[in-house]
Amino acid sequence: MTDALSIVADDCSYRRRVESIDRTVSFRPVEIGRDLERLHAWLGSDHVQPYWELAAPLPVFRRTLVEKLADEHMTPYVGRLDGVPMSYWERYWPADDPLADQYEASESDQGTHLLIGPDEYLGNGYASALLRGIVDMAFRHDETDRVVAEPDVRNDAALATFQSAGFERRDTFYFPAEGKEAALMVCERDRFERAYAPGRTTDATEVTNS
Repeated sequence: MTDALSIVADDCSYRRRVESIDRTVSFRPVEIGRDLERLHAWLGSDHVQPYWELAAPLPVFRRTLVEKLADEHMTPYVGRLDGVPMSYWERYWPADDPLADQYEASESDQGTHLLIGPDEYLGNGYASALLRGIVDMAFRHDETDRVVAEPDVRNDAALATFQSAGFERRDTFYFPAEGKEAALMVCERDRFERAYAPGRTTDATEVTNS
């Protein structure tokens, strides 16, 4: 499925000023030459390893990242605060993913995965602000009315972050593709736009790059 999003001139797919954290949130597509070593370091972090399980020697991880970048049902992003890379995100189409075996996936549903990299960005409310940004970006695809996620049920911080961005927990299931017990989290467009969309809250002001 092809996303209608366009990439603006400075390489951002999305940029937005979030007043509650006094930072500008932005996302740009992952590039091997630019991001390989930082993503490898982040995925080897103690707070990431139990949930992603992608810690591997650099050449092995490079092959994994190349495969992700070639996967047409997924787009990996680097998330930034005030232009500083500090998180990794994946937007994907659940209908083309093993997650479709676990719930009634619409062709227009989008899904997301996330991780915060450096420790100093944990516990400051940044993940919630960034997640709202990635969901807002997903809903710019006119046909998408639902964004889903399947965090590990052991990951209390992730569950709380999804709930803070308008997701509701709908189910718990064993996810063989990821080898984990997962929570199905769902964010509906109407609920999200009432609370968080630009122009409907004082929490954020969109930044234009055109």
